[in-house]
Amino acid sequence: MKNSTELKGNWNELKGRLKQQYAVLTDNDLLLAEGKQDELIGRLQIKLGKTKEEIQNIISDLKNY
Repeated sequence: MKNSTELKGNWNELKGRLKQQYAVLTDNDLLLAEGKQDELIGRLQIKLGKTKEEIQNIISDLKNY
């Protein structure tokens, strides 16, 4: 992910795409709180069984979709 501002700007759209791609994710899993981006990445790592880098790549890929 390039930066947290960019992530926050597109988050609603990205959240919808993540939920479509990974049905196991809930709104609570994808809650993006101010200053809590690392916590969000951690929740996604646990839920999806992926590394931090893999999660960042998934989000970056969805932003470029």
